[in-house]
Amino acid sequence: QVQLVESGGGSVQVGGSLRLSCAASGSILNINTMAWYRQHPENGRELVAEISGGGTTDYLDSVKGRFTISRDNVKNTVYLQMNDLKPEDTAVYYCRMYVLNRYYTRNHYWGQGTQVTVSS
Repeated sequence: QVQLVESGGGSVQVGGSLRLSCAASGSILNINTMAWYRQHPENGRELVAEISGGGTTDYLDSVKGRFTISRDNVKNTVYLQMNDLKPEDTAVYYCRMYVLNRYYTRNHYWGQGTQVTVSS
């Protein structure tokens, strides 16, 4: 079994910064893509940023230049550095990882979600 545990959410004012972390544990052989999604109360879940096993990154247009995704393959952890936060960034943020487990099968796993609230 694989577990993803997120941390780092909270409340900040407009223009502030937060750093989210998501650590995977369990029967892990390899992790390919790591990603962050977010969900606003009235909308579906959207992809915010992702990073491939080789380090290639991609971002939602509205966060380009403000958010940075990174990974630590030794710690099986993905990070999301969020700068210059805006009220529209308020959402529950979820991490997702594509994991090769000890049974040599690949599955997507989700974190539990962490709330980010940006106030003006």
